[in-house]
Amino acid sequence: MRLIPILVSIVLFASVTLAASPSSEPTNAKETAAKKAAAEKAIDEKFQAWKATLPPEQQAWETTLEQNLGSFYLPIYKAGRVHGSEQAWDYVTDDPKLPRVLLIGDSVSRGYTLAVRHALAGRVNVHRAPENCGSTANGVKKLDIWLGDGKWDVIHFNFGIHDRAAKPADYEERLETIIARLQKTGAKLIWATTTPVPPDTKDGPAATAAIVEKNAIAARVMQKHAIAMDDLFTFITPHLAEAQNPKDVHFNNQGYELLGKQVAASIEAGLKH
Repeated sequence: MRLIPILVSIVLFASVTLAASPSSEPTNAKETAAKKAAAEKAIDEKFQAWKATLPPEQQAWETTLEQNLGSFYLPIYKAGRVHGSEQAWDYVTDDPKLPRVLLIGDSVSRGYTLAVRHALAGRVNVHRAPENCGSTANGVKKLDIWLGDGKWDVIHFNFGIHDRAAKPADYEERLETIIARLQKTGAKLIWATTTPVPPDTKDGPAATAAIVEKNAIAARVMQKHAIAMDDLFTFITPHLAEAQNPKDVHFNNQGYELLGKQVAASIEAGLKH
């Protein structure tokens, strides 16, 4: 008759074990989130301590980044800053004898920023907008923040990948609004065509065709306003097999180096005219 208590004990043990099992997804998810939050908190504390040591102008730049980089890029930037790695959004101390250039664009633009900065070191002060600039809709909304108060000699800009689903008329209208604002700076404007979207990305061939369509619209608008064009689409296309990540709009280090050198060359040409 001892069999029944033994069976009850086994069932109770199994129930408790399953209830406490670490394989439970919600428990692991909470633990992972807690560890991530703790790590980000520690990095932020170090970041804020570092920021407090900076001169006012640089503190203002870091605050602008905190307000604009967003939940994806800001933790990456802070971690890089705490560990001392060079980043596209690093504060640029201008040499007053050199021209000032602003890069406006999305994550592809972010990717080639350091290559441009290195290529033009000692000749040009190369800045970039304080965020992943995204779509033309975001550009219309945020341009004044990106432009800041300083004088720009050249503004190299692009919008396209984040506009691939935009209606053509809306895209063109917003480009016109952006150009009108940029022209008020008195800077030499250079439009960069949008780099290719591979047909095997999650958005498929429709996204590939949409970029071609948006580039054609932009080309017509830039020609209308006599704005110089840096045709990155045509430049990088022969190198896609070795320069672009598989099934991705982004590029590897080789690709960003190629794009950076091309952008640097277009900026130097713009400064001569």
